[in-house]
Amino acid sequence: MTKEVFKIQGMTCASCARTIEKAVSSLAGVISAQVNFGAETLLVEFDEVKISPKDMAKATKDAGYQLLTLELLSETSEAEDVLSQEKKEREKELSGLKKKVIAGAVLSIPIFLGSFPEWFPFVPKILTSFFFLFVLTTPVQFWVGSRFYRGLLLLVKYRTADMNTLIAMGTLSAYLYSSAVTFFPDFFRFLGEEPKIYFDTSAIIITLILFGRYLELLAKGRVSEAIKKLMKLGAKTARIVDDGKEKEVPVEEVQVGDIILVKPGEKIPVDGEVLEGRSSVDESLVTGESMPVTKESGSKVIGSTINLSGRLQFKATKVGKETLLSQIIKMVEQAQASKAPIQRLADSVSSYFVPIVIIIAFLTFAVWFFFGPVPSFIFALVNFVAVLIIACPCALGLATPLAIMIGTGNAAQRGILVKDAEALEIAHKIKAIILDKTGTLTRGKPELTNVKSYAMEENEVLKIAASLETYSEHHLAKPIVEEAKVKKLEFLAVKDFEAVAGKGVKGKLVVAGEEVLGVIGNRALMKEANISSANFEEDIIKLESEGKTVVVLALDNKIKGLLAVADTLKEESKQAVEWLKKEGLEVWMITGDNERVARAIAKQVGIENIMAQVLPQEKAAKVKELQKTGKLVAMAGDGINDAPALAQAELGIAMGEGTDVAIESAEITLMRGDLMLIPEMISLSRRTLTIIKQNLFWAFFYNSAFIPVAAGVLYPFFGILLNPIFAAAAMVFSSLSVVLNSLRLKRG
Repeated sequence: MTKEVFKIQGMTCASCARTIEKAVSSLAGVISAQVNFGAETLLVEFDEVKISPKDMAKATKDAGYQLLTLELLSETSEAEDVLSQEKKEREKELSGLKKKVIAGAVLSIPIFLGSFPEWFPFVPKILTSFFFLFVLTTPVQFWVGSRFYRGLLLLVKYRTADMNTLIAMGTLSAYLYSSAVTFFPDFFRFLGEEPKIYFDTSAIIITLILFGRYLELLAKGRVSEAIKKLMKLGAKTARIVDDGKEKEVPVEEVQVGDIILVKPGEKIPVDGEVLEGRSSVDESLVTGESMPVTKESGSKVIGSTINLSGRLQFKATKVGKETLLSQIIKMVEQAQASKAPIQRLADSVSSYFVPIVIIIAFLTFAVWFFFGPVPSFIFALVNFVAVLIIACPCALGLATPLAIMIGTGNAAQRGILVKDAEALEIAHKIKAIILDKTGTLTRGKPELTNVKSYAMEENEVLKIAASLETYSEHHLAKPIVEEAKVKKLEFLAVKDFEAVAGKGVKGKLVVAGEEVLGVIGNRALMKEANISSANFEEDIIKLESEGKTVVVLALDNKIKGLLAVADTLKEESKQAVEWLKKEGLEVWMITGDNERVARAIAKQVGIENIMAQVLPQEKAAKVKELQKTGKLVAMAGDGINDAPALAQAELGIAMGEGTDVAIESAEITLMRGDLMLIPEMISLSRRTLTIIKQNLFWAFFYNSAFIPVAAGVLYPFFGILLNPIFAAAAMVFSSLSVVLNSLRLKRG
């Protein structure tokens, strides 16, 4: 299965989005299709064996729209080509709209003046001629308003309707009636009606709606700034070192394994691992971290970040689409193209809205025609047009996607990657959060603090422990091995190595000329191996009460030493926990450490709820237990063993410093592993949902309140009718208010 984002051209309202979704979803091989009207994108999950983008493009074209592949690449030149193409398309549309708006306005002014000679007695007599007004209105109706006739094509060809259908039907009704009056005035006099034209209604409505679309496009151009900024970050060239010679090549030509040299002040072209040199690197544009990060041999570097001080030579590990920048861009794009659950309401309403409005418009016409005052046809026509124009569901279609686009883009700039819109919506509803200890609350870089030996030298204990731990991938093994290397101890060969998940390791090695079975790990492993630690419990408890994790070393079933490892807390951990508790969240800490160590660490950060001695495979079950209490649960972690728990939680939060598997399993990734980003993310979620609810309220209120007014409900009581021109102005204002309200999210 493949998930891709495509650009859609030609959409004008939420009904267009529904039409495209139906067309693409019906294709064999398409699993799901989501059209985001605000982002003008199509997010499709499909089986590339059964269907290709060309098939989807054809289905989209048949529905009256255009699909463009928007492949987000890390190569700067190609990314800029996409960016440049989008900019050109937007500028082209804006330019075309501008010309038509100006033409419409220039023609609408004399049409309006000539339509009301009783108001403007100074206008030349020729301007009041019905035929002259017909000549002025015709180009407005069919050239300036040409985009709206696609709606009539949809109605006839596909039995569906959108905003264009409403506008085309409304303005064409006014235009055709006025044209009939112009050429057959005597027929209307014969019917007992004074010939009256509505060319002004047709021309001004088209011009106003196009002007609103022009302003909307200008405002929406600001919405996708996050993607644009990310795409501009990449380097254009790379300096490859080959046989001691430097060669500058386009970044697209860099291959995995190439050795690259970066000088001070230059951008790092691709992701890699430092081989030589030491320098400070500014990663703020990717991770949001303001302080430079020191890089030296073994450190990972991220493409598009800036080398500040020294020379770095590194090996390229990820290029092209695989670089972190490319993945970030893809995640942000997919998040912006996805739909939040709250949008389902708007989509559901929009799918029925246009057909219902057309029915209401015809019922309005019929009621006024048969029961309205003389001239009944005129009253029926005016109210028919007013209902069609006032009901255009633009604001409803923009309400959710624009806020989601800005919210996810804003989050990306702060170092918070949101996988989809649902995650952004659910974040503020979380009632409990589980924080993994290692790498989340702590720095994830433990240090060996104590070595306690029994019946042998401390260095001998360290040497044997390090020899056994050399093959272990557990985070506690590394500091033991590193300390032995610092002390230049000679490692022993280990046979029959065995790792016991969450407990420790075993292996055979030669000590003092004899082969012995070495076991190193926690109490659970000692108990499993029938090794008694009762005589050493006092020493173990003392170390654990200091918040240190104790590793026990045994040779041939006899304990020979204790090694204590401590992982320092992140500076922001306590502050983040305080904020979460203040906001009413139930905060838990989960760890493989025993209860005593867990309590000591938890006390330092202010956490009362502990899940201790939890094996990796049990973490997801612990999340389930908490979910059974009826709470929505978030889980924050960074390791491979956290992935199942991250996937189980309603909201998985991965530390960006963690593994790719953890990041893939999570809905939200904190690029710099800063726990204070969790409060930021929850606050942003609340603000985004507030904006969405405001947008939806005003969109629903506007349509539900003004359709009856447009239908003439107030006329029998107060003599009030809604002029179609004012209906068009109100529709434009409604859409713009939603756009401008969404843009408030860009602040702070």
